[in-house]
Amino acid sequence: MAPRDHTITLLGKPGCHLCDDARAVIRRVAAELGVSWEERDITASEEDQRAYGEMIPVTLVDGVQHDFWRVDETRLRTALTA
Repeated sequence: MAPRDHTITLLGKPGCHLCDDARAVIRRVAAELGVSWEERDITASEEDQRAYGEMIPVTLVDGVQHDFWRVDETRLRTALTA
């Protein structure tokens, strides 16, 4: 699978400083590799709040949980290029 065939999803909520940090890493890696990404506010979904409320930010790659709390740039890049 080519990096551009993947999708990154950032799960967060407003006012989350760790989400801001994660967003910066995801933007950088996605731009470099041509990967699409989206952001989802967990406060808009009770299900997301139950599942991820204590773990945000959460990073999903192709819908599968990849990281939480902090995004490791090297690990994310490796997951997208392996």
